[in-house]
Amino acid sequence: MNSHAKKILQIAGFSVFFLLILGYAFFRSFDLIFGVQIKDVNITDGAKVTNSALEITGTAKNAIKLSLNGREISIDQKGTFNETIALLEGYNIINIGAKDNFGYVDEKNYKLIYEKQP
Repeated sequence: MNSHAKKILQIAGFSVFFLLILGYAFFRSFDLIFGVQIKDVNITDGAKVTNSALEITGTAKNAIKLSLNGREISIDQKGTFNETIALLEGYNIINIGAKDNFGYVDEKNYKLIYEKQP
């Protein structure tokens, strides 16, 4: 094997090695890069509801603290939450806030109208 082919093989080997290191670093820092995210909440913004009790479910990815209308609620290892709240007659605002290990915050506000049925 000539020296030119050896040099090309060495450069290719080092390139693959460094690409693997960069890929692993990105994989391990994914949570830091993308932060906390509140997703899959079962509330439609601006909806009219007829039941005074509302069950709220969803996922708070990468969250360590989760609050619903300023009150801390529990989440499981996968980040899913399930909480029931009481609505007042008329216009209601539901605030969901999440915080991760690095101090990043995600906040969602949902507006609902509760109309009592006759």
